[in-house]
Amino acid sequence: METSSEQHSDYTAALEAELAIARAEKAAALAEVAVAKAREADDAAIILRQNLYIQKLQRELRGQKSERLSRLIAQMELMLEDAEATASEDELAAEMAVAAAGSIPVIGFTRKRPVKKPFPDHLPRERVVVAGPAACTCCGGERLRKLGEDITETMESVPRSWKVIQTVREKFSCRDCEAISQAPAPFHVIPRGWAGPSLLAMILCDKFGQHIPLNRQVERFALEGVPLSLSTVADAIGSCCQVLEPLLRRIEAHTFAAERLHGDDTTVPVLAAGKTDIARIWSYVRVDAPFGGSAPPSAMFYYSRDRAGEHPQTHLADYSGILQADAYTGYGQLYLPDRSPGPIYEAACWAHARRPFFALADVETSARRKARGKSAFIISPIAIEMVRRIDALFAIEREINGLPADHRKAIRQLQSMPLITENEAWMREQRVKLPRDHDLAKAFDYMLNRWLSFTRFLDDGCICLSNNAAERSLRGVALGRKAWLFAGSDRGGQRAAAMYSLIVTAKMNRIDPQAWLADVLARIADHPANRIDELLPWNWARNAMKTMPQAA
Repeated sequence: METSSEQHSDYTAALEAELAIARAEKAAALAEVAVAKAREADDAAIILRQNLYIQKLQRELRGQKSERLSRLIAQMELMLEDAEATASEDELAAEMAVAAAGSIPVIGFTRKRPVKKPFPDHLPRERVVVAGPAACTCCGGERLRKLGEDITETMESVPRSWKVIQTVREKFSCRDCEAISQAPAPFHVIPRGWAGPSLLAMILCDKFGQHIPLNRQVERFALEGVPLSLSTVADAIGSCCQVLEPLLRRIEAHTFAAERLHGDDTTVPVLAAGKTDIARIWSYVRVDAPFGGSAPPSAMFYYSRDRAGEHPQTHLADYSGILQADAYTGYGQLYLPDRSPGPIYEAACWAHARRPFFALADVETSARRKARGKSAFIISPIAIEMVRRIDALFAIEREINGLPADHRKAIRQLQSMPLITENEAWMREQRVKLPRDHDLAKAFDYMLNRWLSFTRFLDDGCICLSNNAAERSLRGVALGRKAWLFAGSDRGGQRAAAMYSLIVTAKMNRIDPQAWLADVLARIADHPANRIDELLPWNWARNAMKTMPQAA
């Protein structure tokens, strides 16, 4: 008769077997979904590619009828760029899902890409020979003879010059057992390895760091004697985004581990059916240097189709601490005291509050307008006084920037607290004298209605007086809008946000994002997953310094 212990063991084993089967079935289902998603993305890319081809043929046959047709082709090229990158990204995700399915077989999916043109003959070839094995991989015999070699050509970019690297893998056969031995093929960031890591890093940084759309990059490549199709280059963008995903997640975790975050957003036009919609890029910045923190700075960007409050609530769902941001109502749910996993405390921006007062106190701008024959601004003595009072607070902050948080708090209690107390009384006195619709009344109400948020810096040395760190992080997006005009799709906006996170974080740590990305793309495949932090910008910079040759 079985004992209760044996029955319990059998029951446990049965449950574990059922759990393993359920997990395998779930993995298989997820893999099938990923494959279906990859097929759908590939079909969309094919349709766009054919439509673009038709439009270009019609233009060649009928001639350029109007500037509108040129803009239409440019828009279709941007849409194709996003579709190709999306299809490539989904294909890699499907391959990973199929591999993770385990024991349950799932039919994978491989895209049928356009035939790649051979590399130009005039480009120099650099042979990098991977040494063959010294002994037979089958029997261990050392009597090997060379049968031939396989060559993989990868295009690489040296600043303002081009070359094709030929990776040669020699084949050997064993004289004893006739088995063929050959070194394994090297890893390539993108399928078939047509582009090297330095070229890929240049394309990424030009597109997302310098805001040069891919169609303009392709035109530049052609002028340099290297014709590449837009589809081929866009395909590489999607592959790189998928490969860099682990680094993005580590930057995200580092950013939201901060005691204090800067948050802001800006508009991004996104292409829609027959029009453009106004989407959003959200930025969350970690900068601990103002209060003497040693953690490296970082920035995390997100994309959304609109400015609904649900987006920052999702971004900050697991965060608790201090958020320095403007008075956007979408943040309201974040400041609830009973919020889970913990409270978020609002810290208002004094620089933001200063702007309407400064606009009414800008004597120089008013004089210039008057000199040009335009109506001058009405200069308000109250606005001038308010600007002077706020500037006095910023003067104190400049003296304590970089000091430890407890020192900053002590100095603020001693020097800033009396000014804040006096300012509040003066502001309320001036407010009652103003009509409700007056510009100064609105500026005073903005501050007085959020006085707790504006004065929270007095009790916490980690808080800054302004939210300029977040605004600086979005400066590149604002400049880029003039170059690329709009995002091609929602997935394109998401990719842009991901690459902004990587590139802006690298710049904040004072390293060249192109050099960093080139090295990371060359190493990430063989890098241990449990040491992925070594590739983060701040750790990469330290490791690079260690490997630099020392001066004599």
